[in-house]
Amino acid sequence: MRISTRTRYGLRLMVEVAANSGKHSIYLKEIARNIDVSEKYLSQIIIPLKGKGLINTYGGAHSGYVLGKPSSEIKLKEIVAILEGDLNLIDCVNNSSVCSKTQSCITRDVWIKLGEKISEFLNSFTLEDLARMQKEKTEDMIMYGI
Repeated sequence: MRISTRTRYGLRLMVEVAANSGKHSIYLKEIARNIDVSEKYLSQIIIPLKGKGLINTYGGAHSGYVLGKPSSEIKLKEIVAILEGDLNLIDCVNNSSVCSKTQSCITRDVWIKLGEKISEFLNSFTLEDLARMQKEKTEDMIMYGI
């Protein structure tokens, strides 16, 4: 299992917007520079996040971005699901018709349980948690001169 680059960069984008929440809107160009990802790529990633109301534009045609709701209400699982799509590890978890063995397959049960654990783990973090963790990590790097 691999998390796509789209999701990794999308999560970094969301953390960057959350870190600026309450201060001002942040321009995509600034986000791109801060997280070292092309603005063009981020402009594609931001579309589904805006579509689901996690990000809003602020200020008209040349606007910046703000969170669509408080960072404490945005779970990591929500972001990952928007950017990755279905979080199930194998197709037969949601669609038993793809395999004739779904009723008797013990490995399907394992994949279901693993998927539940992944969902539980992703739901245990909010965007606010990640922004705070990022701030602490950045402060530690500055304090120790790394």
